[in-house]
Amino acid sequence: MTAPPSLCLERLAVGDLEPVSLRVAAGEVLCLAGPSGAGKSRLLRAIADLEPHRGTVTLGELAQTDLPGHAWRRRVMLVPAESQWWAERVGDHFPAGEGGVRGLSALGLMPEVLDWPVGRLSSGEKQRLALLRALARGPSVLLLDEPTANLDDATTRRVEAWLMARIRDGGWPVIWVAHDPAQIARVATRRGRLEGGRLVEEVPAPCK
Repeated sequence: MTAPPSLCLERLAVGDLEPVSLRVAAGEVLCLAGPSGAGKSRLLRAIADLEPHRGTVTLGELAQTDLPGHAWRRRVMLVPAESQWWAERVGDHFPAGEGGVRGLSALGLMPEVLDWPVGRLSSGEKQRLALLRALARGPSVLLLDEPTANLDDATTRRVEAWLMARIRDGGWPVIWVAHDPAQIARVATRRGRLEGGRLVEEVPAPCK
């Protein structure tokens, strides 16, 4: 079986952020912390090819520039802090398939939620459904921007356990923006902090 590819950034720069070079291997969870406005979300958006940037991003042998933006984002999947919904019915945002949407009960959601209008969802329900929607598309990388910010402690732990199991099964490289030190301690295999325009890692892992 072929090992899942690593995500590599080579002198990736966006906004006022100094160039970032790092490698996130298959199954690694790099947690990024830092003050508001430090550039965490912009960095994720640049990796997903949603923000103008300098430098290169590769997934194994595949470069970001080798694919159209929408095709790259199917592989390098960003789950933003505020998810976007383009259809009225919740279920219309998920790929059609015989197996239905897997993971609803694991995240404390009932099957009926798929028939709800999006306007009925709470912020926490939207956040959990956005995660399910992202994973249903079979990504190769996950970019998570505070994926549990709108959840209570019990639901946060539930989502963490579900996500970490999926990450282990999928072998995805993951960059996870988080602020809670306790959460970072639970989920991170590596830690970094953006501050003053620089990324500082506890244990840097460059591509070369």
